[in-house]
Formats: sequence, structure tokens, C-alpha cells
Amino acid sequence: MYKLLPSLTIVEASSFVASPTAGLYLAQMGAEVIRVDQIGGGPDFNRWPKADNGRSLYWENLNRAKKSVALDLGRAEGRELLAELVQKTGQFITNFPVNGFLAHDTLTQGRADLVTVRIMGMADGGPALDYTVNSAVGYPDLTGPGPEPVNHVLPAWDLLTGAYAAFAMLAALHHRDATGQGQEVRVPLSDVAIGTVANLGSLAEVLTFGANRERLGNAVYGAFGRDFVTQDGVRLMIMAITPRQWSGLVAVLGIGNEIAAIEADRGVSFAKDEGVRFEHRDVLFPLVAQKVSGWPYAQLKAALDDVGGCYGPYQTMLDAARDPELVGNNPIFGTANNPSGAAYPAAGSFATLPGQERQPPAPAPYLGAHSEEILASRLGLGSGAIAKLIDTGIVGVHG
Repeated sequence: MYKLLPSLTIVEASSFVASPTAGLYLAQMGAEVIRVDQIGGGPDFNRWPKADNGRSLYWENLNRAKKSVALDLGRAEGRELLAELVQKTGQFITNFPVNGFLAHDTLTQGRADLVTVRIMGMADGGPALDYTVNSAVGYPDLTGPGPEPVNHVLPAWDLLTGAYAAFAMLAALHHRDATGQGQEVRVPLSDVAIGTVANLGSLAEVLTFGANRERLGNAVYGAFGRDFVTQDGVRLMIMAITPRQWSGLVAVLGIGNEIAAIEADRGVSFAKDEGVRFEHRDVLFPLVAQKVSGWPYAQLKAALDDVGGCYGPYQTMLDAARDPELVGNNPIFGTANNPSGAAYPAAGSFATLPGQERQPPAPAPYLGAHSEEILASRLGLGSGAIAKLIDTGIVGVHG
């Protein structure tokens, strides 16, 4: 947690991964993010994984540092309260549909300079999830040995979309500060995915050559990188992209003479061009694999560290959770009073600001924990009016 955005308040009405991620990142930089949910929780409130008591570990980690308001959005009064809260605040992140009571044009009738960032599935408003978008843009067809497509379990497009949405919010606010004009920014998951494919040159690649790239298993396209196994059975990913990484790997493995012979035989040099190393992987991979297999992992690790080598052992997620470098001694983690009651390292801001003191990670709110506070401070409702809304079931509070 940092206090870079202490004067910014954002209303978030969202579910699943991308939209809550946008709010989370803004909250970690100090914005007041007010998440509004249906009383009893939205469609993501009970998503797996869950703690022993049934509370969603997923929900409480995507909603850290936020405030929670619970409304009955199935009733006109609840929808009106959400719309008024958005209008009074002026900044809104959502993945609700383009049309409906949260349509930007409808909301601007009460706030002309409103900034709305709307995360969508498809650009035409059609439904899409990370996994359906990923299958469409071709990455599963590049993953694994084939011939079947292989899905990865990381919701990469959701996370990229959430980060892009947070950036889009700040860009739109900067524009409003300069011009006084609000606007709606739509960020479709499908466009983030195919746009990223284009930004990486992959769209140009397949259209230029009229063919799909070959599948490489665990090898890295266009560079020297693959998994290797040590003498004691540790599998690790070794990369040599820069000249320094390559020369260090050659020195550690003691393969200078073999490399010189291959270069002379093939009329190439591997010293500076990662693409050349990739082109000749048919001979380089077996050579490195044979040498790595003669080293115990601890000794190879120490030797690679001495030369600034780039490598990483394969770990299970439980291994990673117990890794002192990744988690145990990592300052992005801290403790928090989680609604689930479970005790585990909680992540704060991924960024480190050397000139500012890092605040500990904040907990996620209990559903409706801030309903009374927000209705009073943002909408100016008195205690009697709020009590009536609670009694009639329009507003939910944590009790």
C-alpha cells in the first residue's frame, strides 16, 4: 500500500477477475475504492478457492484495501442508490453491460463529467471469458508438444485487462483535469488479447509467412531457453538471452571448445545474437543438457549466480509459497485480518517506491461493512434514512 492517490475515490461495481483487479491496483496506490455488491454477494463472492469456513480466498484477495457497500440491485431503490453514488463520486469502474441502468449515457444525466471505465468481454458486447478469448487468439495451439491445444491456468488476459483498465482510468482523469470533459472508456477482453498478440509481432508473423509457428514445448521461441535436468533430478529453466548470460553459461559448463567447434563448422557466432542460438538449438540444447546433467543443482546454482546467470527451478505452487525469496522475506507481503480467518501472507503493491514507506497490506472488507459510512458521507443520508433502507432490505450491512 502506498498513498499516491489519497484524493481519488472510485466506485467499482464488478465481478470475477479483470474489473476487481483494476480496483485493487488503484486501491493499492492509495485510492478509496468503494465496491458495490448485491446483498449476499455477487456471482464471484463464493468462488473457489475457499477457506475451511467456506469464505472465498479468491474474493478476499482481489478486494483488499477496498470498502464494501451492499445493495439490493434487484430493486429500483437499490439501483438508484448505486447510480447516485456513481454520479456523486464521478469515477466508475464496472463490467456491467453497456446498456441498462449503469449505461454511461444514463449516468451522465446526473454527472456530465463522469469518467466510466467499462470492462467488456467482446467489443460488440457479447460474452467472453479469459479462457474463451485465449482459445480464440491461438496461444493454446502454441502451448505444449501438441497436437492437442493446451490451456494454461493463469487468467492472463483478465489480469492484463484489469491493469489496462486502471491505466485507462488514470489517463481519462488526466484528460478531464485538462479539459473538464468526462467520458466512457471501454476495454474489451478480446481486444486486449488480440492487441497484445499484435504488439508482440505474432500477428504480423503469421500473416507475413502464411503459417503458424511450430510448437516448441518448453523451449523459448527466438532465444536460447529451455528446461534442463540436473544430476540430482532438479528441473530448471535456463535462459541465455544477453551476451553476458550466454558467455557466463558457456564458462560455467566448460563448453568453450565445443561451442567454438560448432561455430567454425556452421560458420556462425553465438556470442551476440540470441536468434542464431535459437536457430542452432538442434546442437546446442543436447550439449547443454548433457553438461547440466552432470551437475548437482546446488553447485550449478552457485556457479550460475557467480556469473549472473539467468535460471529458475521448477517449483510447485506450494514450493513457491514457502520460498523465502519469493514470499517469506519479500516486503510486498505482510499480514492482515482476513474475513476468512485464515492466516497467510497477503500481497500489497507489487511496485516498490524507494522514497516512500510501504504500508502493510490491507484486508478485504466484510460484505456491506461500509454501507452506512458511504451512504452518509457520499450521499448525505441521515441515520434515520439509512436505518429505514436497512430495515426494508435495500441496504445490507455486515453484522
